[in-house]
Amino acid sequence: MKKPIVVIGFLGTQLDAGQGTGRWEKWRPTVSLAQHEDMVVARMELLYTLRHQALADRVKADIAAVSPETTVNLVPMELADPWDFGEVYTRLYDWARAYPFDTEREQYWSHITTGTHVAQICMFLLSESRVIPGVLAQTSPPRRQRAGEAGTCALIDLDLSRYDAIARRFDAEQRDAVAFLKSGIATRNARFNALIDEIERVAVRSRAPILLVGPTGAGKSFLARRMFELKQSRHQTTGPFVEVNCATLRGDGAASTLFGHKKGAFTGAASERAGLLRTAHQGVLFLDEIGELGLDEQAMLLKAIEEKRFFPVGADKEVESDFQLIAGTNRDLRSEVAAGRFREDLFARINLWTYDLPGLAQRPEDIEPNVDHLLALHASENHRVVRFNAEARAAYLRFAQSGEALWCGNFRDLSASVTRLATLADGGRIPVALVEAEIARLRWLWNREAPADGHGAAADAVDLDALLGEARAAALDLFDRLQLEAVLRVCRRARSLSDAGRQLFQASRAQRSVVNDADRLRKYLAKYGLEWSRIA
Repeated sequence: MKKPIVVIGFLGTQLDAGQGTGRWEKWRPTVSLAQHEDMVVARMELLYTLRHQALADRVKADIAAVSPETTVNLVPMELADPWDFGEVYTRLYDWARAYPFDTEREQYWSHITTGTHVAQICMFLLSESRVIPGVLAQTSPPRRQRAGEAGTCALIDLDLSRYDAIARRFDAEQRDAVAFLKSGIATRNARFNALIDEIERVAVRSRAPILLVGPTGAGKSFLARRMFELKQSRHQTTGPFVEVNCATLRGDGAASTLFGHKKGAFTGAASERAGLLRTAHQGVLFLDEIGELGLDEQAMLLKAIEEKRFFPVGADKEVESDFQLIAGTNRDLRSEVAAGRFREDLFARINLWTYDLPGLAQRPEDIEPNVDHLLALHASENHRVVRFNAEARAAYLRFAQSGEALWCGNFRDLSASVTRLATLADGGRIPVALVEAEIARLRWLWNREAPADGHGAAADAVDLDALLGEARAAALDLFDRLQLEAVLRVCRRARSLSDAGRQLFQASRAQRSVVNDADRLRKYLAKYGLEWSRIA
């Protein structure tokens, strides 16, 4: 049995209008829905504003005249501005959420011929998202107008497979955006790829603050700029990208640099300064190392984020700036808040979207595609193609992906390493000898002898007697002692238990279907009665 048809649509204040008997000579889209002999509309939910009450009553009466089987419910929907997208969408959404849809017994048509263009767009969006279940109905006038001619009615079912191509285009656009954020590098690390996928969605859908956490050189600044360029390509921002490293801001100049100052505000203020927050108006402000800001600047920044206005130094009148904040830090701001060095209210405000970027040593599988990207970049900049020979490439990647490669400077270290190899390569080929020399250079860089003050490699020494007790340490075979000391050195350099596990089990983890490096390391330490909290 065919389900009864229920039509939802706006009253057409122009198309549905008409007085006297002459109105029947005119095609009226809402009335035409009830004039089709081959279909019967059981009910119509007719949305209208109160100032068009008379027209709504007339259309309801005319529908009753041509189709007594059709029940017309007049639904007043007062809109201060029918061209305001936010207002129209919100009112229509609230109405649809409260409406008792019964898809088991009724079929629903969203009429998109009448109403403002804004109303039609809102009807489409709510139908596409299934807030209003059913299909779209598009009515059209007859080719030759005659009294009582209904015209045509076309139904558009957004769930049908022929619209999959449209959905695939949106999917392709998202994939392109994700690739853009990664500069086209085919990264393989699952955690990093999932993180970039989410960042892409947030970047194009939100203007809320974003916090990027990660070690120096992990790519926070680069990613922030790519997010800005992505928003710019979508016409979501018209202002500039403004970047500042907060570690370079000191003393009275910090507030002046960020918030500007009035002429004569302090000694040396010979002219007015706008400040970086005002420069970033309608754009993106990237504050790298935000944890280095002083408490006074933090309080001023919080006001600027929340209210979009602030006082320049020495000014008694507020200025405005509407910008999106992206912040970067290599510190754990939770610890900074606990220590009183970072404002809790500011942290809460910028902590809506927080992303912890893994260091290069935590992404060994991404080293190879990044090496290829860096070589391609070097070729485009220097007009000289350089490649590894097979043995040299295997040797370099074997070391680069091993636990011995610390990549303390992350991508800065890798970029410098590839640049050295490409520059020194004769004939455009990187041989094994050049790779061996580069590996020696990197080992020296990461494992330098301790200076006179006792810091450095000597500070990495492990006192097993203190950790295990003299008797238990003395009972260890030399093999076990050397292995345990090496493991503990990696643990002390690592950022977390998971980070240490990834470094220690880098080769075998690739062969496992279920990877839990932290648990493997925890069990190894437990054999010697050790816990992470004692050695980290």
